[in-house]
Amino acid sequence: MQTYDPSAYFTHHQGKGFAVRVRAAIGAVVASGSILLVGWNVGQQSLANTLSSALPARPAPAPSAAAKPSATPSPVPTAMPTTVATPTAAPAPAAPVPAAPAPAAPAAGATDGTFTGSLTNTPYGTVQVSVTIAGGKITDVAALKLTDRGSQSASISRQVAPILKGEVLAAQSANVSNVSGGTYTTEGYLMSLQSALDQAHFTG
Repeated sequence: MQTYDPSAYFTHHQGKGFAVRVRAAIGAVVASGSILLVGWNVGQQSLANTLSSALPARPAPAPSAAAKPSATPSPVPTAMPTTVATPTAAPAPAAPVPAAPAPAAPAAGATDGTFTGSLTNTPYGTVQVSVTIAGGKITDVAALKLTDRGSQSASISRQVAPILKGEVLAAQSANVSNVSGGTYTTEGYLMSLQSALDQAHFTG
């Protein structure tokens, strides 16, 4: 017959209880760790949400300078060149032109008509002219005879006579200048003319 030992029974049952408690403690620790892990994950997610809501929104990137349309430059008005007047030299005064002799007034008491002058002797022949008076003025002078001694003398007289006629008509007088190169012809021409004017009582 086996003897019941109460202490052995207690020790046996006590050992079982200890093991149960250990397992229970381990289970509690594992459960606590799981709870802590779940809580930590929840806390991290909550912290991330809180930080994202607390931080300011990131501004959108500004468009690059290359994409920015460049403004068309306004045309800059340019100043018109100022024309500087170049001073021009004043034209030199024209040389005074000698006034044409005023037409002679009609000779008082002159007789109108054609009058023939006297024959005037020269070293190269005789000279004779006639004069026509109209309205108290000399209107024509005609050479009736010119020097004719030698071909050269005749040639000179033919050149001098028209010149003397023009000067007499312009001056309305026998007081005209000597024609160079035809001195004898000029002297005979004017002496004959003066005699014709004396006949017409022309005193111009």
